[in-house]
Amino acid sequence: MEVNSEKLLCPTGHIDGIDIPVSRIFFGATVRPVTTCDLENAYRILDTAVAYGLNAFDTAYSYGRSEETLGHWMKERNNRNKVVIQSKVGDVNRDGSVHIDREVITNGINTGLERLQTDYIDIYLLHRDDPKTPVSEIIDTLSAFQDAGKILRFGASNWTHERIAEANAYAEANGKHGFTVSSPYYGIARQVADVWNGGCVGISGPENKEARAWYEKNQMPVVSYSALSHHFFAGRFKSYDYEAADQVLDRFGKKGYLSEDNMYRLKVAEEIAEKTGLTVAQVAVRFVLSSKMNGFAIASMSKEERIRDNVIAAMGKLTEEEIRALEADGYC
Repeated sequence: MEVNSEKLLCPTGHIDGIDIPVSRIFFGATVRPVTTCDLENAYRILDTAVAYGLNAFDTAYSYGRSEETLGHWMKERNNRNKVVIQSKVGDVNRDGSVHIDREVITNGINTGLERLQTDYIDIYLLHRDDPKTPVSEIIDTLSAFQDAGKILRFGASNWTHERIAEANAYAEANGKHGFTVSSPYYGIARQVADVWNGGCVGISGPENKEARAWYEKNQMPVVSYSALSHHFFAGRFKSYDYEAADQVLDRFGKKGYLSEDNMYRLKVAEEIAEKTGLTVAQVAVRFVLSSKMNGFAIASMSKEERIRDNVIAAMGKLTEEEIRALEADGYC
């Protein structure tokens, strides 16, 4: 696809409390050079991301040595005030349970600051929800860290909008800071099952129409993950080719997304790709960024061509007609 630009730069958006414009695509620091602290190759891909205008980086306590790699890179490049770091804590245990409390949050933030070699983290998220822990404890803990300047803003990944609203109601009533960012699954495909066996929350499909309307209304930034629906929209198999899908998708992708419903959406994405000159993967990324929500997309990329393709996807919007077609019979 030809783009009328000598230099491709990712479009940006605004996140309250972050002083610089934030790239609509967050670099997902889950790729092997970054998670293994392979500094030479990690620096190469991180520098390439910056060259394409990506200044937001998504990491987590559990992403191998991702935080450490980013810390070394920021120190080496002396670019801390030019990038946005989003990190997380609170993962699923082997038995499928989640435990998040004051101690877990405190240890996660302090360890993250040390690994990242910084005195603040721009956005800090809870990776999952632990309904056993009252929102008062969570808000009190995170709000104190924000008051101390150790995190600039905080939010949640895989929380329902109802639980976020509950937390923010407590924050408002008690003079505390509240959640300002959310990171659920959002993509063309509907999740037909919990991909990771532990608290995955998505906002695609007709069953989540109310959640999307809530985000549209309050414009809370939605930094969604898995725009390609765990490789379902990577363009590596054709619609309705179940044999190829079985070869390409791992057990998580099959469990979460392999369905006739999503095969139909893949067919529509293929038609839009052919018409527009985009790839299927670019259509999937552009879909995420074409909603009425204040949307951002996390994308894990280890090659320059993937970064370039995603930036091109972010530079345009799908038409309302294309969105309705991808939503298959108007499920929104």
